Amino acid sequence: MNSIQIADKGFEIFLENDNICKRIRLIGIQLNLDYENRCPYFLGVLNGSFIFMADLLKEVTVSCEVGFIKISSYEGTESSGKIQQAFGLPDNLNERDVIVVEDIVDTGFTLGYIISEIKKQAPSSIKVCSLLLKPKALKSPIDELEYVGFEIENDFVVGYGLDYDGLGRNLKDIYKAKSV
Repeated sequence: MNSIQIADKGFEIFLENDNICKRIRLIGIQLNLDYENRCPYFLGVLNGSFIFMADLLKEVTVSCEVGFIKISSYEGTESSGKIQQAFGLPDNLNERDVIVVEDIVDTGFTLGYIISEIKKQAPSSIKVCSLLLKPKALKSPIDELEYVGFEIENDFVVGYGLDYDGLGRNLKDIYKAKSV
């Protein structure tokens, strides 16, 4: 499918699953090298990261633990900038290597909030692994952003865990909104 319709929006193919999987394999190799003889805590940001995190963890061979946090700042196709926490952080991150797994980083508001909350527990390290990054949308630099699958323009994307008003997460490819 080169183009799809979700609710009232048209989308066109942007990143095919094969390319996504190849990039994830490379990130997994890098994580295995960087965290050799360590036991990182992978913290997935729900709902969007669940597919990326599942595929990423299949490539990780080092011993690790996994958890999730649910935070939202989206309304429709725009980040609202208001953080709404649904589930909290685990409380055992002291002296741990924490890897926050995100589907997409755009403004960085949500990620900045998560990092500041993790820092309160004095972890050994915090790194961020995001499938997508919108550099032009980033409001302030995020030093912890270490692993990025793809840098993209400031387009609205859906699929592979990313949604449009709750729809489209189940698509295996990533689509971008068609220009009108």
